[in-house]
Amino acid sequence: MTSTHPLAGALDRLAAAGRAAGADPATARAEGESLAATIAEAATGAFADWGAATGGGGAEEFMVAASRGRRWRVGPTPTLAALLDTDPAGARAYASALAEVCRAAASLGQPSARTAENARTAAAAQLSAIGASGDRSPGSSAEEASTAPLTPAVPVAPSEPPSEAMTDAVRGLWSQVMGELETVGARVREVSSSPEPPPRGLDLGPVDPWAPGRFTMDPQGPPSSPDPVPPGVPPTNGTAPTTPGNGIPATPDAETTATPPPELPPARPLAELLAELDALTGLRAVKAEIHRQVALLQVEAKRKEAGLKTPAITRHLVFVGNPGTGKTTVARLVGGIYRALGLLTKGQLIEVDRSELVAGYLGQTAIKTAEVVASAVGGVLFIDEAYALAGDQYGTEAIDTLVKEMEDRRDDLVVIVAGYPVPMAVFVAQNPGLASRFRTTIEFADYTDDELVSIFESLAAADDYDVDDAVRARFRELLTGTERGPSFGNGRFARNVLEAAIGAHAWRLRDVAAPDIQALRALTPEDLTPEEGTS
Repeated sequence: MTSTHPLAGALDRLAAAGRAAGADPATARAEGESLAATIAEAATGAFADWGAATGGGGAEEFMVAASRGRRWRVGPTPTLAALLDTDPAGARAYASALAEVCRAAASLGQPSARTAENARTAAAAQLSAIGASGDRSPGSSAEEASTAPLTPAVPVAPSEPPSEAMTDAVRGLWSQVMGELETVGARVREVSSSPEPPPRGLDLGPVDPWAPGRFTMDPQGPPSSPDPVPPGVPPTNGTAPTTPGNGIPATPDAETTATPPPELPPARPLAELLAELDALTGLRAVKAEIHRQVALLQVEAKRKEAGLKTPAITRHLVFVGNPGTGKTTVARLVGGIYRALGLLTKGQLIEVDRSELVAGYLGQTAIKTAEVVASAVGGVLFIDEAYALAGDQYGTEAIDTLVKEMEDRRDDLVVIVAGYPVPMAVFVAQNPGLASRFRTTIEFADYTDDELVSIFESLAAADDYDVDDAVRARFRELLTGTERGPSFGNGRFARNVLEAAIGAHAWRLRDVAAPDIQALRALTPEDLTPEEGTS
């Protein structure tokens, strides 16, 4: 089945542009696939869309491609670098096709501010190379261009206009591509500014693309520092530049942003926390494993009190499973359970992803990761999509720092890493320090139809809506017509259908002057519509 994702067509046009310029179309397509993967590597469900668009493999192949293409986010691809020497007109067409790949990649999986910014940066790197090609010395080679990727050919930020060296054609192309990518960023901003629904006790909350560590999407860039650093000039004091338009947010002063820690609520009884765990829909294997861990830790404590030897038992966990399967909710309960057992002093949950751990310059990442770990001491550090740390020097620095901090703070810290099953297995296995500390993996299976119906009913009841047999039957029809791939939302699917039904319910009653309480509560089968992209 041919993929309808825009990336599929963009890759076809890139291969055609490479062929027209005398380059190998297969090499051109491979460059585009890697560039798209590295742009969208942190987007939820991106590897599934990427695999469908490329006709390629799964998560592991996606990760390999993303690792291969990271250098092209800041410099021209090897094929483009070669064409700059041999065929400037072909290079312009090829760079245009690469920019189109960047734009398409921004919509892989669940778009976010980070993927949109990655797309703009990568597109700028390719288009900037065209503008600078006229200044290249006769002896420069494609190999030299591809082996020095950390500085774009023109040291401008992705949101800045093209340099004077660019032709009018390139200038127009720049404006078109950057304008379209800014539209993507605007949509992300619009979504991020909408009010977040209150938590409902399940791992169904929306991901905030503007959480700490976000990239700026403001065309003017972040506010200037008192002593701005010129664009393209590395800082000399170990801090990231904060000039307008450099695409890198300034690191705030810890003294000015620090807030006093909130007062801790009293520890909840262990029995109450386990009862809450058991009350969650589905997750039978997860509940059994958590109960087993509790029993193991309780017996370990009793052996210690009796003066017996206690084996070194790691408390860190790996959660694997698709989105919406309750991983965050269970992680929060684990923090409370470990606190109730006396293993943690606070029990708080600190949830982060790659953007909260990795900085823009080597050396800063270690500091940033250590600060995040320090904020989680006494509780649980939950790293979602942890496999995004694999494959580059910045992520490696974060992992090395994390391993050291886990050892130094092992008496009052639990780390839980989470993500899709295959990428997480590769992530843990690649580093001996991780493999020795994450010995327990808990798999979160997809919900069954009956469990999703139960979740849908629970969410509706929590919002004071009534669900009858006809509505349940309609919801099952929607489940039957929805593909259950890696990007299926599980509990989030139920929530999305409910929120759409609430909107349809309100529209249905818009002309009723004084609806009674039953009408205000009752959903009908007609209120339930398929999610966008499903049948």
